[in-house]
Amino acid sequence: QGILREGLEDVKQFFRANGSCRLPLSPSLLVKGIVPRDCSYFNSNAVPLKLSFQNVDPLGENIRVIFKCGDDLRQDMLTLQMIRIMNKIWVQEGLDMRMVIFRCFSTGRGRGMVEMIPNAETLRKIQVEHGVTGSFKDRPLADWLQKHNPEEDEYEKAVENFIYSCAGCCVATYVLGICDRHNDNIMLKTTGHMFHIDFGRFLGHAQMFGNIKRDRAPFVFTSDMAYVINGGDKPSSRFHDFVDLCCQAYNLIRKHTHLFLNLLGLMLSCGIPELSDLEDLKYVYDALRPQDSDADATTYFTRLIESSLGSVATKLNFFIHNLAQMKFTGSDARPTLSFAPRTHTIKTSGRIRDVFLCRHERVFNPSKGYTYIVKVQRESPGEVAFVQRTFEEFQELHNKLRLLFPSSLLPSFPSRFVIGRSRGEAVAERRKEELNGYIWHLIHAAPEVAECDLIYTFFHPLPRDEKAAGTNPTPKPADATWARPVGKVGGEVKLSISYKNNKLFIMVMHIRGLPPLQDGNDPDPYVKTYLLPDPQKTTKRKTKVARKTCNPTYNEMLVYDGIPRGDLQQRELRLSVLSEEGFWENILLGEVGIRLRDLDLAQEKMGWFALGSRGHGTL
Repeated sequence: QGILREGLEDVKQFFRANGSCRLPLSPSLLVKGIVPRDCSYFNSNAVPLKLSFQNVDPLGENIRVIFKCGDDLRQDMLTLQMIRIMNKIWVQEGLDMRMVIFRCFSTGRGRGMVEMIPNAETLRKIQVEHGVTGSFKDRPLADWLQKHNPEEDEYEKAVENFIYSCAGCCVATYVLGICDRHNDNIMLKTTGHMFHIDFGRFLGHAQMFGNIKRDRAPFVFTSDMAYVINGGDKPSSRFHDFVDLCCQAYNLIRKHTHLFLNLLGLMLSCGIPELSDLEDLKYVYDALRPQDSDADATTYFTRLIESSLGSVATKLNFFIHNLAQMKFTGSDARPTLSFAPRTHTIKTSGRIRDVFLCRHERVFNPSKGYTYIVKVQRESPGEVAFVQRTFEEFQELHNKLRLLFPSSLLPSFPSRFVIGRSRGEAVAERRKEELNGYIWHLIHAAPEVAECDLIYTFFHPLPRDEKAAGTNPTPKPADATWARPVGKVGGEVKLSISYKNNKLFIMVMHIRGLPPLQDGNDPDPYVKTYLLPDPQKTTKRKTKVARKTCNPTYNEMLVYDGIPRGDLQQRELRLSVLSEEGFWENILLGEVGIRLRDLDLAQEKMGWFALGSRGHGTL
């Protein structure tokens, strides 16, 4: 901190002598001074500086940049240029992946400037709002976006931005082999746009722990990202859209393999250590797989998504990074509540006179559970507010208070564990009484506790409270939103059907809306096909089994060879979706018969087919 202050004095002297200057980052940026109170440094290895310059334009905001010394920013410039070209290819093809591409400029050997993107936070900061193990939890990213986008249409727009930008990041980081991916160099804007920073390692040059690669997954795609996309912890049809976007973006880049190889080849002699020989170019060639058909590449990239989503190594890497960063965290960093967009105090909100937990209500969104309605009375006459908080949010308040105060000053918190299989309603009723006692003791605790910012923030109305004010919603019956009629077949399957060189190609892409099983659990679905007539049962083809989902993704190609074009008119594709039941007989979830004479197979046919009991499907 002392060295930073000394350096800033030198910068002030420069501006006193010269008046103003243009930033190397972009000649259009004209600055006239430095803002010391806005300047700080980051805790990564190179200790980059966060600098804030005064804009010459009196109506313009301060210009924030990062200055790095010790990293070869030519590599970052090259990586960002490659991503910029990818983005242009996508946009030219009518696919806007909502990419955030910032400026970066090398100003000398091992030093340079990087543009700071406003209203963005690292995944680490978002995750540790839920504790040091936040990287193992599914909800942090969704909760953070909900906090900054309280209105439903705002949140839906943010999720849409997230789906597109996350797909673009997955493709770009995989093709360029960007390594050293941890939660401090992946960022999220409040608008939902995700982007990567710090490209110190690329083309597959991963950091090693002995003989183990630190980056074990093909790219970073974790369950908390999938949670945002699905709108919960179960796969939904939005995940199908995400997979389709990834595969479409990947195939568009593959068409320009030679462009990327030529551009990177021109840079072989520039002295970037990680781009120095043909082996480095071969990494990009192997990643783009130019020899594959689009269908094969789609199957390949779908398997990469599954592999990344199933990788525990990425979350473990994030967790280790959280631990490593803890020792750098300043003691002045006060704990905040993950669900509250801003901090409130006794001065800004007014003194609380009394709190009372009135009732609990069943909620279905964003997930099933109970919320508790708290009546908050302030000293101002007639000022009464009602706030809704979940048990988990009460628990977060208590955990954050324990970071500030010794346990002797705090009331004991009700246990979250329930012995036996008690009914949800009974547990909620018992917790209501216990939480009522807890908040009463909290408000009547020692002044330093009762009047602290955490408590006043907790009891300050959120946008969701104001929206629900004055309403007493009756909970929907469970079967209205959570389950289809038990025992029925249904849903839809997305297929791509094509014919070439006496071969019939059936790409099984996605299924949506499968009914749950009789016991209410999600099925383990797989697809089985026959090409009828088939008395000998020789045309049976099967996909892999997806686990515990009503909305599986497959992207698997089933091929029938040696089918003359004349035979197609007499053939019917019989497709069944079944749930694998281990020792028991597999359960039929839906089927469809597709007469091939109804399809013009001169070109690829892609679309959704309704699943039912026996019957012929329409596209």
